[in-house]
Amino acid sequence: MAVKIKLKRLGKIRSPHYRIVVADSRTRRDGRAIEEIGKYHPTYNPSVIEVDADRVAYWLGVGAQPTEPVLAILKKTGDWQKFKGEPAPAPLLVAEPKKARPSFEALGGDDSGKGEAITQKKKAEKKDEAAAESSSSESTEA
Repeated sequence: MAVKIKLKRLGKIRSPHYRIVVADSRTRRDGRAIEEIGKYHPTYNPSVIEVDADRVAYWLGVGAQPTEPVLAILKKTGDWQKFKGEPAPAPLLVAEPKKARPSFEALGGDDSGKGEAITQKKKAEKKDEAAAESSSSESTEA
C-alpha cells in the first residue's frame, strides 16, 4: 500500500482550510485518512501552518511520499530539511497579537454630560425663523 501525505480540504466555497493527513494514495482527496498531522489555513494573513514535526518525521521515515503542496509546506516549516539533513530555513512569519482598543476614559472623554440634547428642536427653529422674517420685514418697512 502506497501512503501519501496530502491535504484534506474543509471549509466553505471561498474560505478553504486544509488538514495535512496521511492517507492511502488510492483514497479520494477528502476521503478517509490514516492520521491527521497538521493544519493549513491559507486565507489568514499570515497563513496559519501547524505541523506535528514528530509524526511527520515518522511517516517520512517509513516511506510516505508528500504531495507537491505538502512538500512546499514542509519546506517552509523546516521539517523536510530536517528529514534530508539540510540546513533549516528562516523562521516563519507569526501574526502579531491584536492590540486592545483604548477605552473612552483613557482617551480623555468626560462623562459629565448635562443630559440634554445638543441640537435645538425643529419646532423652535420654525418659530425663530418666522419671528426673524417678521422682524426683518418690519425693519425694511421703517
